[in-house]
Amino acid sequence: MTPVYQRIAVIGLGLLGGSVARADRALAEGAVDAVASREEAVRDAELVVLATPVSAMAETIRAVAPGLASGATVTDVGSVKAVLHETLPGLLPPGVRYIGSHPMAGSHERGFERSREDLFDGAPCVITETGTSPEQTRLCDFWRALGARVFVRDPVNHDREAAWVSHLPHVLAYAFAEALERAPADACDLAGSGFRDFTRIALSEPEMWGEVLTENRKALAAPLQVAAEVLSEISRAIEANDAEALERKINAARETLSRFSSSERSEQEAPGEGHPTAVKR
Repeated sequence: MTPVYQRIAVIGLGLLGGSVARADRALAEGAVDAVASREEAVRDAELVVLATPVSAMAETIRAVAPGLASGATVTDVGSVKAVLHETLPGLLPPGVRYIGSHPMAGSHERGFERSREDLFDGAPCVITETGTSPEQTRLCDFWRALGARVFVRDPVNHDREAAWVSHLPHVLAYAFAEALERAPADACDLAGSGFRDFTRIALSEPEMWGEVLTENRKALAAPLQVAAEVLSEISRAIEANDAEALERKINAARETLSRFSSSERSEQEAPGEGHPTAVKR
């Protein structure tokens, strides 16, 4: 399969960045990968993928901007987008374009050693540039080639929707995990698959998720409030020994989740098919 980009640079070889590098390398048989400084890696790259923490991306762009080739596209794998669209385009030299990406794949584990070339298979990937352009079409094709399902959102809508389906679940898992400090000491003996399913994401990287949640604090405020209200309603029904009210709440939850999970949404896509290391092909 012919690669969408002939030369890419991945800056930040953690789980996501490493998986991008592995997957892209797998598409191009015989490709030679090299590890280089970030400044060296971006030279002549058609696509630059920022896989650093969101807070480090502006500094990274400032450092590599002199080496970016005219016509190159800069993207990223960050979990928040509005702040990046406000900051990064103004740091790029003429002829270089920023288009945000958010592959919604990953793990509570971290590091290049956990990366794998099939990480993006079937995963949603949001492209946060609306409208159409040849650069956007090409980037969409790149993520499809890596196995992702591509959706287009503007940055604000991305942050609002990610707050519901990604960031709020992490907050609830963290809250529950911290509350376990007050659980009976032997309760851990009874933890089964349901416990593991619910708490897995509470093992995620604290520094990264602390940054994600604070960066998206405005969009996260409404989901947090709604979740607190619903939890309060359930708590009151339990305290009142109102089994019928609880049954209604549980049924409502099941129905909502069923509609949410099975709703058929067509892909809104464009036409077309600190961190010293980087990968360059």
